[in-house]
Amino acid sequence: MALDRSYTLNDGRVIPAIGLGTFLSKPDEVTKAVEIAVNAGYKHFDLATCYQNEHEVGIALSNLKKSNPNFKREDLWLTGKTWNSFHRQEYITKGLDQTLKDLGTDYLDLYLVHWPVHFKPQPSPDGKNAVRILPLSTNPVNLDIPEVALDTELSCTEVWKLMIQLRETGKVKSIGVSNFPVRILKTIIAETGVVPAVNQVEAHPLLLQDDLVEYCKEQNIHISAYAPLGGNNLQGELRIIDHEVVKKLASELGKTPAQVLIAYGVKRGYSVLPKSVNESRIRSNFEDFELPDDAYNQLVELGRKQPLRYNIPVNFSPRWSVNIWDSEAEKSATHRAF
Repeated sequence: MALDRSYTLNDGRVIPAIGLGTFLSKPDEVTKAVEIAVNAGYKHFDLATCYQNEHEVGIALSNLKKSNPNFKREDLWLTGKTWNSFHRQEYITKGLDQTLKDLGTDYLDLYLVHWPVHFKPQPSPDGKNAVRILPLSTNPVNLDIPEVALDTELSCTEVWKLMIQLRETGKVKSIGVSNFPVRILKTIIAETGVVPAVNQVEAHPLLLQDDLVEYCKEQNIHISAYAPLGGNNLQGELRIIDHEVVKKLASELGKTPAQVLIAYGVKRGYSVLPKSVNESRIRSNFEDFELPDDAYNQLVELGRKQPLRYNIPVNFSPRWSVNIWDSEAEKSATHRAF
């Protein structure tokens, strides 16, 4: 049976509990994946400018509209994200408009600030995007390690004010953030009076983030979980989906490790965004499954013993020399997100 649960956001809109992630999905694969997902019952799709495959998602939506007379855009939930290079006033609307054009729609259900990090806008050589996705610094800390060029004068509050203005245009229905720590959430709320509807963050049993989860609960900010199966494993650590505890629980419950991890996220109240272009996995990830309390507690205990964040920008290539979470791994960063 397909999973048809949902959550009501602080602005009254309803977000489906399971969505299809499209990060790292190749353009020639994502069109088919979206078509498969819609036919399997998915309504929620997680997109972003920097994934550089929104046009192919738009092709899938167009194909579905032509092939299925019952298909309606308003039955879907499309999440988009403004990229770090587009945070200045003269670029943020251009980025949104390009996304809408690529998708073939006149609105997004949710628009997020992708990171609390700002890149210096540099002209794009491809002629499509207004600015480069990854502008490179001409003065990196280490000449042997490429770095992105940071815009250190811009604040997250300034970007959040622009997001509020975008919502007023009707081009986006709900607005939120992604990868925002508590300290920056507190700042943008205090300085604008507007609470994000969503904070999309890396979330899985190895990354409990109790302080963030509690604060978001207090503020009625919904948490959406990306990389629920383990993300950009740049440190060479074991992916959570391959962990012995996860595999053991899956075997005992007669489920796949992915199903166990997705059910864990739903049990914590997250909307969960597994990514796949494989038809059988797309379908199995969407099956309804209630994780038993004992299994859930074992996964939580795993996170208490072995906390791990996979996605740390100072480890990206090119490197982002920015500290977001004040973690030990970010000590080498030359700038602190604000």
